[in-house]
Amino acid sequence: MAGGCAVIWLGGIVPLAGFLAWVVGAVLSAGAMLWIWRHGERARPDRTTLMIAAGASSVWCALAAGLGTEHDATIIAAMARNLALIATIFCLFGADGRAASLKPVRPVIVALVLVQLLQPVVLLVGFRFSGAPQVSQAVFEARALIDMLVAIGALMLLHNLYAGAASALRPVLRWTGIALAGIFAYDLNLQTVAYLGGSTAGALGDARGLFAGIMAALFALGMNAAGPRAQFSPSRAVTFRTLSLLLIGGYLVGMVLVTKSLALLGGDMARASQAAFVVIAIMGAVLALPSARLRGWLRVTATKHLFQHRYDYREEWLRFTRTIGRSGAGNASLEERAVKALADITESPAGLLLMPNEEAQLELTARWNWPTIAIPAVAGDYALSGLLERHNFILAIDEARGGIDHHGEAAQVPDWLIEAEDAWALVPLLHFDRLVGVIVLARPRNPRQLDWEDFDLLRVAGQQLASYLSEQAGQQALMDASRFDEFNRRMAFVMHDIKNLVSQLSLLAANAEKHADNPAFRADMLVTLRNSADKLSALLARLGRYGSGQVNALGSIELVELARGIAERFKGVHRVALTREHPVRVVGNREALEQALIHLVQNAIDASEPEMPVFLDITSEGLHGAIDVVDAGKGMSPAFVRSGLFKPFVSSKSGGFGIGAFEARELVKAMGGRIAVESREGLGTRFSVVLPLADAVQLLLAQDSENERGVA
Repeated sequence: MAGGCAVIWLGGIVPLAGFLAWVVGAVLSAGAMLWIWRHGERARPDRTTLMIAAGASSVWCALAAGLGTEHDATIIAAMARNLALIATIFCLFGADGRAASLKPVRPVIVALVLVQLLQPVVLLVGFRFSGAPQVSQAVFEARALIDMLVAIGALMLLHNLYAGAASALRPVLRWTGIALAGIFAYDLNLQTVAYLGGSTAGALGDARGLFAGIMAALFALGMNAAGPRAQFSPSRAVTFRTLSLLLIGGYLVGMVLVTKSLALLGGDMARASQAAFVVIAIMGAVLALPSARLRGWLRVTATKHLFQHRYDYREEWLRFTRTIGRSGAGNASLEERAVKALADITESPAGLLLMPNEEAQLELTARWNWPTIAIPAVAGDYALSGLLERHNFILAIDEARGGIDHHGEAAQVPDWLIEAEDAWALVPLLHFDRLVGVIVLARPRNPRQLDWEDFDLLRVAGQQLASYLSEQAGQQALMDASRFDEFNRRMAFVMHDIKNLVSQLSLLAANAEKHADNPAFRADMLVTLRNSADKLSALLARLGRYGSGQVNALGSIELVELARGIAERFKGVHRVALTREHPVRVVGNREALEQALIHLVQNAIDASEPEMPVFLDITSEGLHGAIDVVDAGKGMSPAFVRSGLFKPFVSSKSGGFGIGAFEARELVKAMGGRIAVESREGLGTRFSVVLPLADAVQLLLAQDSENERGVA
C-alpha cells in the first residue's frame, strides 16, 4: 500500500516539477527580455536579436507548460527562438560594421536557417499522415535530426566566433557566448538521447525550460558589459576543418535519412535497398575523398565564397621563404627552387624558368616537374623580353590563345607556348626595372581564371625571386673575377719563364751556328732548336693574346676549306665528316677561328662514343655564314649551358680547366661573330659558330666609302 502511494506521489510530483520548470523558464526569459530592453548596452549589435530570442523563449516555455512539448504551437515557438539565436550569432559576426566580415559565415547561416525551416514541413507531413505509426515515428526522428544539425552548426559557428575575435574583445562576448553554447549544447544532447531512444527524454526534456530561462538570464548579464565592438577575423585552418566536419556530418545524416526512408517500403525490398545504398555510399566516399581534384575544387570554392582574400598571406610567405632557403647538398638549385616557390602559390604542378641571354633572347634555364614539354633553343624573342620589362605584367596564356591583347603581346608570344595546353601563366621577374627571368606556370589541377589577387601576389613574389637570382649572379661574377685575378698572376709567372726559355733557345741556336763542327749535326740541331723556338714563340703570343678580347688580321675565310682541314687533322683519332660543302666565305681571323673550332670538335669527340661521328655543317643565311659542330653524345643540361658552359674554371670533364669554351666564345666575339648552343641530355649538342659573310662586309664598306665621299 505504501509503495503504491509512493508511486502515485511520484507520478504527481514529476509532472508538477516539469510544469514548474517550464513556468520558471518563461518568467526568467521574460525578465531577461525586459532587462535587456531597459538596461542593455544600446551599442551592442546583438541587443535586438537577443530581446527577440528571450521573448520567443518566454512564449515557448509558456506554451510548453500549458499545451505540452509536442504541441505544434510549442514546436513553432521553439523554432522561432532558434531562428532568433541564429540571427544573434550572425549579428556578432558582423559586429565590425563591414559587409565583408559577414561573407565567411553567410552561407553557413543561410544553411542553418533553411534546415530549421524544415520543421514546419515535417509537421505538415506528420499532420497529413497522422494515422500511420511508422510515419509518426519517422516525423519524430526527422525533427530530432533537424534540431541536432542546427545545434552542431551553431556550436561550430560559436567556436569560430570566439576563436577569431581579438583577445581584448573576448570578454565582451563571454557571457553571451556561454549562454548560446549552453543552449545549443543542451539541445544537442537532448535530441541525441531522444533520437537514440525513439521517444522524448523525460526529466531531461522537462528541465529544458528551466535551463533556457537560466541561459536567458546570462544574456541579460552579458548585455550589461559595455565595450568596443567585436571584430571577427576568421581562421582559414579552423574554417576548413569546420567545413570538413559539416560535410562528414551531412554525409552521415544523409545516409541515415535515406536508409530510414527506404525502411518505409517494408519487407525484403527495404532491407535489400538499404544494403545496396550503404554499399554505394561507402564506395562513393572511398573514391571521392582521395581525389586531389575534388579536394582542390572544394578548397578553391570555399576560399572564394568564405574569405575576402583567396590567399592566406602569412602562410604563403612562410612557405615561400622555406622553399627558397632549402639549400645544401642533394637539393635542387636556386633556379629550380624559385620555380617551385612560385608554382606552390597557385598550386601549379610544374613550371619553367627562362632567362635572357646576351641578346635579350629567352633561353631555358631550369624546369620543375615538367620533363615532357619541348622548348626550342630560343624560347622567346628579344621583343617579348622588352615588352615584359617595360610593362611588368603577368601574361595569362589563355587570353593570348583567345586573341586578347593588352600591351601588344599577342604577336610576341612564341608558338610553342601557345601550343602547350598545360601552359597557364607567364610571370616576369624584374629587379630594378631589369628583366632577370620569366617563369612559366603550368595549369593548376583545378582550372580557374587568373584574377587581380593572383596578379598582385605573383608580381610581388616575382620581384623577390628576381632579387635572389640577381644576388646569386652578382656573387658568381665576384667569384669569377677573383679566379681571373689568380689566373692572371699565375700566367704572369708562366709568361716570364717562357720568355726566358725562348731567349736561352735563341742564344743556343746562335752559338751552335758558330761552334758546331759537324755540319750535319749542326743543321739538324738548328732545325730542331728553331722549331722549338717558333713553337714557344707562338705559345707566348697566344698566351699574351688570351683574355684581351682582340683579334687582329681579319680576312676572308672559306669555311668548307677550313672544315676539311680540321677533319683531316682529326683523321685517325675520330671520324669527323662534312654534311654540306657549299662554298661560304666569312670575315674573320683564320688562326683564331681554327683554334676555336678545334676546341669545339675536341669537346664533341670527348662527349661521343668512339663509333659515333662528329659532323661539320656549313650554311649561310641572310648576312651571316655558319659552321655547326654536331654530335650525338651525352648532351648538357639547360642549367649547365646557361650557367657553366661559358664560365671560366667550370668544366663538365674530370680534370678540365674550364677555359676552352670561354676562350672560343671570346675569340669568335672578337671577330664580330657569336656562338649559339642547342643541347639535350642523352641526345647530343650543336654548336653554331656564326660570322658575317665576306660579301656583306664588303658591301657595307663600299656603302660607307660612298657616304664619306658624298659628305666630302
